[in-house]
Amino acid sequence: MNVHKTETWIGIIATGLIGIGLLWIAWREPTRLAFAQQAQLQTTLDEAMDLYAQNCSVCHGISGEGIGATPPLNNESLRQSDYSSLFKIIGRGLFGTAMPAWSKEDGGPLSDYQIGELVTLIQYGNWQETHDRVVNLGLAPSVPFTTQPNPTVLEQLSTLPQGDLLIQGVNLYAQQCVACHGTDGKGTTLAPALNDPLVQKKSIDELTRIILNGVPGTIMAGWQNTLNKDEIDALVTLITQWDKVPEGAIPAPSQPVPVTAESLALGKDLYAQNCSRCHGPEGQGTRRAPSLNVKGYLEKTNDAAIQQIITLGIPGTAMPSWGDRLSDAEIQAIVGFIRSWEPNAPEVALPARGGGGPWWKTNSSSGEIQGGGPPWMQKSNSSSPNSQYLPSGGSVQDRATNEQTKPTISDETQKGGPSLSQSKSTASQTTNIDWRAIILIAAISCFALILITIGISGLART
Repeated sequence: MNVHKTETWIGIIATGLIGIGLLWIAWREPTRLAFAQQAQLQTTLDEAMDLYAQNCSVCHGISGEGIGATPPLNNESLRQSDYSSLFKIIGRGLFGTAMPAWSKEDGGPLSDYQIGELVTLIQYGNWQETHDRVVNLGLAPSVPFTTQPNPTVLEQLSTLPQGDLLIQGVNLYAQQCVACHGTDGKGTTLAPALNDPLVQKKSIDELTRIILNGVPGTIMAGWQNTLNKDEIDALVTLITQWDKVPEGAIPAPSQPVPVTAESLALGKDLYAQNCSRCHGPEGQGTRRAPSLNVKGYLEKTNDAAIQQIITLGIPGTAMPSWGDRLSDAEIQAIVGFIRSWEPNAPEVALPARGGGGPWWKTNSSSGEIQGGGPPWMQKSNSSSPNSQYLPSGGSVQDRATNEQTKPTISDETQKGGPSLSQSKSTASQTTNIDWRAIILIAAISCFALILITIGISGLART
């Protein structure tokens, strides 16, 4: 009888423990689901930022700010739009605008899953993180967005017939059109030249229609919702009378290379590997190459010029072409690093000693005399342990270190999406909760099986 009561109490206790365990799991389930959903959202946003950088940034800007007549994506109204409408716009495009169809079903390059990721980016993404991703991937548009007209030329235009309209047209072009059609209307890879006799021969009505409605099948968007009639008339006057506008009315702007903390770190590493031997470890110059870290040079040389010099080299000097050894993103990272010297650049260059001797007498970065063989046989002083020196003075990196640097996301969660660091912590916590639940269920189940076994054994003995 006592055995029977003991077994009964044991069964009640076991059942109670199982019930408590199930209640604990049910209580923790919403939290676990929230962590899992947050981690999945960040994974989706991470993939969407890559897609945006590769496909969308050239028209909508590196931060979703929009370029010219292309509308911005970084606005609250789009965040509040329903998912299906945004999916349809991206997938099928917008008739009569520069927005093409991106769905594979309509001839585009993206799957439905990828389009869904872009919709998630618009609704929940962090545009500062998107900006950093575009820059770190080296996909920031290199075309000038706006520029300032030459004031001297504007004074000359004021003396011409319809001078006021021409001045208004030049100012509008510098703010709205130069990004695609280029400085002085000479065209770019994105759009044709407007400063062209064939274009000037078009009728005023045709030019007005093109500006108002755009050109289907191209990135020329309609401006009817952006410009008023007087502004369109001024642009048409400029296009039809461009032969009267002096050269240099709309000069190329000094567009700085966009930088992030990661691109600056990459530029510092690449400079140490490839540039410091000739230009000095801090850009102070050597007998072999001039100083870069000097106020006069940095103030007079814009980023586009520095990038061109690095890419193409300078014929007839010791400055080689790096365009075939470094990617555009790596060259831009070096330009950004050099530009970071400008605030503290000295007025007068202080060249480092050395730099002009052969490799068997000079150190690869400081110019100090020492042996040790050619630079590709010497131990690298750079921060990258996997770098390899080339006889030509360049360097290559291991495949593992040559991948694009992932952007570091701030711990502060900006409006529109969680931070990457928080999502990683979330995923870790999710994993821990899952394992605790599994261990608890297993322990309770084993205890219950033991009690059941004891009970069956007791019944068998009676």
